[in-house]
Amino acid sequence: MKLPLYKYLYAAFDFAVIFITQIIAAFFVNIYKHPMINDYATHFADIPVALYIFFFVVSFVLVFIFQSNNLYKLHICLSKANQIVAISKSLFYGLIFVIVYSFFIKSGFILESRLYILCFGILALINFSIIRVLIIRWVIIRLYKDKIIKKNVLIIGAGKAGKFLATKLHLEDDNGISILGFLDDKIKKGVEILPNLYNLGNTDEIEEVNSNKKINEVIIAIDNITYERLLQIIDKCQAINARISLSSSLFDIISEKMVTEQYSEIPIIEVSPRVNEGINIFFKRVVDFMGALVGLVLLSPLLFIIAVIIKLTSKGPVLFTHDRVGKDGKYFKVYKFRSMTVVKDDDEERKKMMLEFMKNDKHQADNDTKIINNSRVTKIGKLIRKTSIDELPQLINVIKGEMSLVGPRPALPYEYEHYDNWQKRRVKVLPGCTGLWQISGRSNVNFNDSVVLDLFYINNMSPWLDLQIILKTIPVMLFAKGGK
Repeated sequence: MKLPLYKYLYAAFDFAVIFITQIIAAFFVNIYKHPMINDYATHFADIPVALYIFFFVVSFVLVFIFQSNNLYKLHICLSKANQIVAISKSLFYGLIFVIVYSFFIKSGFILESRLYILCFGILALINFSIIRVLIIRWVIIRLYKDKIIKKNVLIIGAGKAGKFLATKLHLEDDNGISILGFLDDKIKKGVEILPNLYNLGNTDEIEEVNSNKKINEVIIAIDNITYERLLQIIDKCQAINARISLSSSLFDIISEKMVTEQYSEIPIIEVSPRVNEGINIFFKRVVDFMGALVGLVLLSPLLFIIAVIIKLTSKGPVLFTHDRVGKDGKYFKVYKFRSMTVVKDDDEERKKMMLEFMKNDKHQADNDTKIINNSRVTKIGKLIRKTSIDELPQLINVIKGEMSLVGPRPALPYEYEHYDNWQKRRVKVLPGCTGLWQISGRSNVNFNDSVVLDLFYINNMSPWLDLQIILKTIPVMLFAKGGK
């Protein structure tokens, strides 16, 4: 499922504005440096060719920063205040990148001219405020209100949640949404759910409804449903070429941990699959291999020091290896720094605690959901577990192709054996060294929520998302957030 067209158009527009703004800023700098030259063409010609490459890189990075700050979420694009705040924040980070990047490439033009940084920052903020916030926003709102642009939406679920969503969209939404009707397996076809909105059939009839109604988006809003059934309905919706979104308390963890789209202030989670079995997977593998190799080289002094401390402070091997469940349920040996004392048999106490935790899916005391046997943790183990340094040897697994830098958490065999069918979907891709669960509180996320986060990642897997997760993992490790 591709991203909505407006996201590509916004990204292309932002790239062009940033690129042109940098050229204009450089032009003003040249005028300031050479006030005696009155030929404006000469000032443009004096911009070094190498700077255009610099401008291209900065534009690309800033588009990524814009995306990270949710500037391609429609409800943000349609809000003046939220959009200006997000643009200002993005430009601030962008200027920091410009300074750091120019230092590393030894760009004298940028380093020697604070005026360029000032001009670029001010001009970019003015340009985006006028063009993006005022003009484009006004145009989009008018197109939606006049129904020149409209989106045909089908709601699955005619219960309380579905009715509430339909009512809100009908009365308050300015996104050009046209509600086609409902699909509900428990209500007869043709029954009027709301004034002039009917149940069009059951979920097995979605392809037939799509051929008659031309659905642009399906929103699933069902009360009292199991994870298994909800995912089955999502699978059925994938039979049509439409965006699939979800409004369900079962996926509340997504809207709590991430900024999602909103329709009439109702969080809407997109669950359309985007895994590309071709270019996307190939690109991910290349990045994984290169990233893990560079990581091992750069971190080798730290890895050596940790290994020496482990060897000197407790009996046993430096590395701990254990079976984990990888892609498609295949077993592999995962590498970690040993953080616990060695025992002859498996830790039966931990296994019992973990299975009870999975079965009940409830938070432990103090909102702590990571299951460990504290009595076995060594002194150095407490530190390396808290900061996740114990997991750095998994970079070896990444190089071997058994893991990815980003992905679902690798499960232990006995955990996998007790998974429900819907939970086994998390092994569709390679497990990761980090993931959405790790940056969302790690030890403070219950089991079902951790699986939901992994499934959301699988459906939305992209280089953009991977990079965001990796960048967010760094402060999580440095400040030991949520680890244990």
